[in-house]
Amino acid sequence: MKPIMKYAVSKTRLLLPLMVAVASLGATAHAAAPGITGPTFNLTAQPAYMTQPDGQAVYSWGYGCNGDPTGHAPAAIQGTFCNTMQVPGPTLIVTEGQTVTVTLTNGLPAAAGNTSILFPGFKVTTTGGVTGLLTQEAAHGGSVTYTFIASSPGTRAYYSGTQGDLQVEMGLYGAIIVLPATPVQGTACTNDLQDKNNTARGHWTENDYRLSTSAYNDPHTCYDREYLFQFSEIDPSIHTQAEAQVSARTGCVAGAAGCSLNVATEPYHPAYFMINGRSMPDDMDPNYAVQYPHQPYNGNPHMHPGEQVLLRIIGQGRWQHPFHEHANHVRILARDGNLILTPDKSGLAGPALFTTTTTPGLAMDGIFYYTGRGLNWDMYGHNPGSSDATAKLPCTPDGNGYNTGDPTALNYYEWCQDHNKPLEAHPVGDVAGGGPATLPNPNILVNGTWYGGSPYLGPNATGRAVGPTGTTPPSGTIGNSPTGEAGFAFMWHSHNEREITTNNIFPGGMMMMMLVDSREFVIDESN
Repeated sequence: MKPIMKYAVSKTRLLLPLMVAVASLGATAHAAAPGITGPTFNLTAQPAYMTQPDGQAVYSWGYGCNGDPTGHAPAAIQGTFCNTMQVPGPTLIVTEGQTVTVTLTNGLPAAAGNTSILFPGFKVTTTGGVTGLLTQEAAHGGSVTYTFIASSPGTRAYYSGTQGDLQVEMGLYGAIIVLPATPVQGTACTNDLQDKNNTARGHWTENDYRLSTSAYNDPHTCYDREYLFQFSEIDPSIHTQAEAQVSARTGCVAGAAGCSLNVATEPYHPAYFMINGRSMPDDMDPNYAVQYPHQPYNGNPHMHPGEQVLLRIIGQGRWQHPFHEHANHVRILARDGNLILTPDKSGLAGPALFTTTTTPGLAMDGIFYYTGRGLNWDMYGHNPGSSDATAKLPCTPDGNGYNTGDPTALNYYEWCQDHNKPLEAHPVGDVAGGGPATLPNPNILVNGTWYGGSPYLGPNATGRAVGPTGTTPPSGTIGNSPTGEAGFAFMWHSHNEREITTNNIFPGGMMMMMLVDSREFVIDESN
């Protein structure tokens, strides 16, 4: 299990090369899509402090659980908790057709006034509370109940409908996931390899942490793994003003003259950029890590080649964040729970995005996959001259060119056109050495042996790639952790350079790593 690391600390330390941050990536700190189950939820809005990698504790407001929730999902995730305040708020997980009831109690300071929740995309009725501009609100110390039918599946945002320029900025937002009532699975899926992917998962004794088998009641939306990412930012001056004014009005009577806040929310100058309430490298620590009591969700996706990975993405801030998922485009399935199909419903019509444009308030579901196709070298390090049997595994292409005949094979889903191709015929640095690719000397790269992804996949690929042809992996070492596991590490980050910093210090901010692991490395999403 990965060591728990909290980066406290100085700007000097955060200026270390990026490999310092990524070299500590662990074996079991994976994201899944954790949340609490309903359909009845009791929430509260309260203040607390969010931590940042530069050592700052930022005064914030957030939704949390008012008492124990009905349950947590995925059920196998260990060490779950739902505090009275967290950012983002608890992910609410329900099933299509259920009647959802959310009771919100206002535990914010008296000077903050009323608060509320909007559930865009649902027809909401309210009980109790006081009349607000956009919805019924909970007065200080009071409650309001929202009721709606989870009318269609998909991922959506929820957030405060009261003085949104301040309250959403302070952290009052979250996600609701509606699972399909009749999910599609197996051979009914358009991607008919799902059964084989399930067989591969079972062969390698890998548990299933999906919330469902398909994102919608449609055969085009089957998936093998899922992750939820909520993108947001913080302008610390707004939070500092709110904290100072709340402190100055301690003990005032809500609604009385002088018992209100007058926080300037413009001009807007965010300095912190977050994924699921955390900045890099904190977002690589486990879900529910004890050092983040008010930021329980991480951002550490893993996958195996050929898996269909469902990405649930929400823009929760005031800015649009052009988030780039390296290694492939993301095929958008739906926006705000609206599935995008061709007019005859025979295929997907959503765009394939180079960057997922996280527009404020917009939620989208998309499929990401990686197969290694077109690398032009054998990413498993197969070597026909080796005495190692695993170095001689066959690759029999299916109709699409992939090795899918035996889902229990180590190289299941290998792109057969590159089978047995060496990375390079001579050691690193010999540019004239031949081979389909010659990588630069790792000593001149910030990421060292990561290369933004190790050159070979699998625990023994580096060693077995060396043989009679003289193929030698660059540096002969692996940059991954834990020792013995080699995966491809692809940086996923904002394409706004400022947003991959923490208060203008790099690395940090809106950044994470997608780790593509070989099949024999078990991806454990239990934390």
